[in-house]
Amino acid sequence: MTAPLRVAVAGLGTVGAGVLQILESRGRPIAARCGRPLVVTAVSARDRHKSRPVDVSTLRWFDDPVAMAADPEVDVVLELIGGSEGVAKAVTEAAIGAGHHVITANKALLAVHGAELARAAEAAGVFLAYEAAVAGGIPIIKGLREGLAANDISRVYGILNGTSNYILTSMRETGREFDEVLAEAQTLGYAEADPGFDIDGVDAAHKLAILTALAFGCEVDFDGVYIEGIREISALDIAFANELGYRIKLLGIATQEEDGIEQRVHPCLVPEGTPIAHVDGVFNAVVAEGDSVGRFLAEGRGAGAGPTASAVVADLIDIARGNCLPTFAIPATELRRSPALTSERHVGSQYIRVMVVDRPGVIADIAAALRDCAISVEALLQHGRSTTEAVPVVITTHETTGAAMDKALRQIADLDTVLEPPRRIRIESL
Repeated sequence: MTAPLRVAVAGLGTVGAGVLQILESRGRPIAARCGRPLVVTAVSARDRHKSRPVDVSTLRWFDDPVAMAADPEVDVVLELIGGSEGVAKAVTEAAIGAGHHVITANKALLAVHGAELARAAEAAGVFLAYEAAVAGGIPIIKGLREGLAANDISRVYGILNGTSNYILTSMRETGREFDEVLAEAQTLGYAEADPGFDIDGVDAAHKLAILTALAFGCEVDFDGVYIEGIREISALDIAFANELGYRIKLLGIATQEEDGIEQRVHPCLVPEGTPIAHVDGVFNAVVAEGDSVGRFLAEGRGAGAGPTASAVVADLIDIARGNCLPTFAIPATELRRSPALTSERHVGSQYIRVMVVDRPGVIADIAAALRDCAISVEALLQHGRSTTEAVPVVITTHETTGAAMDKALRQIADLDTVLEPPRRIRIESL
């Protein structure tokens, strides 16, 4: 057995502590699998005296994680701090500059700085690994980079945020409104005190930008992702979706087109007969479509100490074995810059819900707005009547462009019988 792989851990939160627990409890079989022991030799965190589920008293402690990252007695640095800037970025850059491999669970860092960090790592001859940054315990990075390497990937999509998926699942199962379910998710620890990154789609967009670069061989382009969250999804929308044979999911979708790449994160109506419609709770799922393999789906827990730490250790084992590939599957200098395609040009069917005053002619007025924008109606639902309260009118359309629907929704919102902005949810056939 060769010399130990010396590991430094920056950040001892849920994931960092989870990594130490795995290496302590499974050190012997892991060493057997990679041909050398994995030994944590240094750690750094904000509070040295905080109570933790693992004993770090025998390890070298660094108050400065950047200094630790450059330490010559380290082979691999685990960046488990988080955030796209500041200390996390400085630790990663210092480790690469010192010739150390880096493993990160930091999707924000890679989504914003992935291309430049990949170039730096490859120029330094070190591995920048990030299996834990996307979909937790699902080995989708290795799957795309290695398992599907022979394929020309045309589309990658999935449920990339467990918090949003839990909320939408609970709303469907209980009939409760968004705010009530969000509060419950925060109590259960599924949502942060400030849940904005999750429920506004930013977390999923970070992950989608990384998957896009890996799947299509392009530079990471987080700014090119269209982002829309789930705050406006109501129990009424979920009930109508069920009636129409759909479930509502927050999806990240990236598609390779002839003239560029489309990246979008938003709520979708997906047919309840599709596999991804049945990925519920805090689970994630990623689908890749390749020319040889067809449709490949991977499902599992997308967050938490165990799944995320498992992914970090998997990267450690790769490094210990010498299995170090380019960050995004091809050399970073060969990653191309692809135009970002806008949501306005996307073609697809749509669901719209309009809250109206139930007067004669209101349906005709809505239909006229759609007609004027060359949008064809597939189905229309209206339940109940009231001359004093708002009544929902739900319409699903045949395929149309995003720009045409934007124009139609502006016209509908201006009608004096419409009481609030119309709600639009895209329909994905998948």
